[in-house]
Amino acid sequence: MSAPAKPRHVLFVGAAVLDTLFRVRSIPARPCKVLPDEMLQVAEGMASSAAYAAVRLGGMASLWAAVGDDAAGQQITSELADAGINVEGVLQAAGARSAVSTILIDDDGERLIVPFYDKRLHHEIRDVTPGDLAGFDAVMVDVRWPALAVKVLRAARQAGMPAILDGDVAPAAALDMLAAEGDHLLFSEPAAHLLSDSPDPAEAAAILKRRYPHALVAVTAGEHGCYWWNEAAGAVAHVATFPVKAVDTLAAGDIFHGAYALLTAEGLAAQEAIRMASAAAALKCTVFGGRLGAPDRAAVLALMSGH
Repeated sequence: MSAPAKPRHVLFVGAAVLDTLFRVRSIPARPCKVLPDEMLQVAEGMASSAAYAAVRLGGMASLWAAVGDDAAGQQITSELADAGINVEGVLQAAGARSAVSTILIDDDGERLIVPFYDKRLHHEIRDVTPGDLAGFDAVMVDVRWPALAVKVLRAARQAGMPAILDGDVAPAAALDMLAAEGDHLLFSEPAAHLLSDSPDPAEAAAILKRRYPHALVAVTAGEHGCYWWNEAAGAVAHVATFPVKAVDTLAAGDIFHGAYALLTAEGLAAQEAIRMASAAAALKCTVFGGRLGAPDRAAVLALMSGH
């Protein structure tokens, strides 16, 4: 489980967002004025945070995303580059505004997210061939740029490398289109419910495996762990989460996905990749600041050895 001598390189495709985080005592249930205890801005988003997780664990990460031709876009690109992510593939969309969001995080680590995505960000869609993916060991896409993501997944499978989907909440048609092209499908609990019509993550994993028999299927369920279809056993398996005191769950799923993508590129078996990714996500939850809480490999291995 230590990092290989030659770091694996994963391509991440999807969201790049400038988040403004406010730490509050509790998330209000009705309109009011809330005075936060802490505030920070951080460039992140599903694919971007996953890429950062891979870098923190000793891998290499490139990002294909889109930002606007505005100050927020410059800040997003600069911060992610400073974080060690290759941003040469980040598109600056003329006339578009960069994605931004405001997030409240309470004392239990739960959050309220208000995102804004300009539809003009994703008008330009590049062609993608297997040759364009030369030099990568795996790809992971999120659901925020499906027209590009589906091309990347298809090209990755043609190239014979892991094609991984971060299947979060999106229109059902878009989720289904992407799942049909990926060979590692990691669904959030709400997305799994949307596609399977089952509120039980274990049952949803079984239903989705029947729907997408070509792929490894997993459903992440936060503090309740991860349910995935074990081909060898012919049944749903469960990997428990690691108990921690959560102070910020923002980006925990993204950290899980980025870790899983890198570990899969390194050749780890599904159960071990899921367990290690779960440890990375748990450690992230102990730190306020979204993706900034992504742990390094030594911290992940230390947590695992203690359990």
